[in-house]
Amino acid sequence: MTTVLTGSPSLPGLLARGAVLSPFKRPRPDAEFPSTRLVLPGLRVDLARLAAYERVCGFATGDDALPITYPHVLGFPLAMRLMSAREFPLPLLGLVHTSLGITRHQRLTATGTYELSVHVDGLVPHRRGTEAVVVTEIRDGEAVVWESRSRYLARHRTEDGHRAEPPGVSEAHKPSEAPEPLPAVAEWRLAGDVGRRYGAASGDRNPIHLHPLTARLFGFPRAIAHGMWTVARCLAAHGTPERALVEAEFRAPVLLPGTVTYAARGGRFELRGGKERVHLAGRVYPLTS
Repeated sequence: MTTVLTGSPSLPGLLARGAVLSPFKRPRPDAEFPSTRLVLPGLRVDLARLAAYERVCGFATGDDALPITYPHVLGFPLAMRLMSAREFPLPLLGLVHTSLGITRHQRLTATGTYELSVHVDGLVPHRRGTEAVVVTEIRDGEAVVWESRSRYLARHRTEDGHRAEPPGVSEAHKPSEAPEPLPAVAEWRLAGDVGRRYGAASGDRNPIHLHPLTARLFGFPRAIAHGMWTVARCLAAHGTPERALVEAEFRAPVLLPGTVTYAARGGRFELRGGKERVHLAGRVYPLTS
């Protein structure tokens, strides 16, 4: 089913609805999920909000090209509308963004007009619970020019009896063969207001990112940086081809304020913390066809 919207939904109201409904959700990977595809035609970019986003993430301002991560911001209110709905089986409170894949097929201009759509592609089992796969697409006319796949994890007891770990525990997947360590490129000191600044620019005002007091309600000792800010900040430093595939895993929260190390070589990049803890690992692939 396709639902055409006349405007972007209000995030504060969606957060409140999702919070109220969360205690009544019983997540499992075989649950039914909404098949609705939300479509927002005639989308135009708010240039003032875009400039604020570019500043907080480290992208160059004044360029007519949209940063590769910015369409995720445009699609987030639609994704929230789906995930805060009564029929969505995972509780919105406590959902963790675990991974992201972005494909940019062509350059998107900040002054263009686009069609935005979001849908839930499925639920998949995870060793710590159930993940929802959310797909966002940007169309220019009939052509898909940008698309992403995000996974959001709801922690719960799995069939093998393991209980989900509490917030703040690394989600790192340990491969059988460790890749070659990446050399450090820069050290970034992160101010305590990064979450509030990114929240104002993106509209994502999740309380775990805003203040220590609200973050403690969800088990974090301090506010944590948005995962999408960490990947945007890294890509602003790394750079991406005009046509590219980006893959990223969010492995551990970044506490604010704090100091992190940006490391990169070739297409790979990482954001590391103390004792070489990896917060984010990603790779950029140029598209050739």
